[in-house]
Amino acid sequence: MPPGTGDTQLSVTQEIPIQGVVLVTTPQSVAVADCIKGAEMFRKVEVPIVGVVENMSYYMCKDCGKKHHLFGSNLQEKLKGEALRDVRILGELPIKPEISENCDSGTPSVILDSDISDIFDQIVDSVVPFLELH
Repeated sequence: MPPGTGDTQLSVTQEIPIQGVVLVTTPQSVAVADCIKGAEMFRKVEVPIVGVVENMSYYMCKDCGKKHHLFGSNLQEKLKGEALRDVRILGELPIKPEISENCDSGTPSVILDSDISDIFDQIVDSVVPFLELH
């Protein structure tokens, strides 16, 4: 669903049985604030929150091999004291130009990029057990 807590999100939660939601955010404060608002809405309508995925979390420099957090880091700290303080961070997806290129060509990055595939496997490995319990 698109970010926010508007009519679309509310209607979906009322009309479709949902076992849980995975919230996706980017490191920017405005995006995290939207994610927190979404979490508050899902809690009010009693939809369990599986966890949070951080998109565009970092850039991995090919030259030096270091992670660079271009938009800030430490999502868990940003969520501390908020509606998501007890929610697990399921994964952090990097900024990779290849992801956009792969999407544009119609080929999922999980097929072409083992690093991205590993991150999605980690996310799925966290989501499936949650759903099996609910």
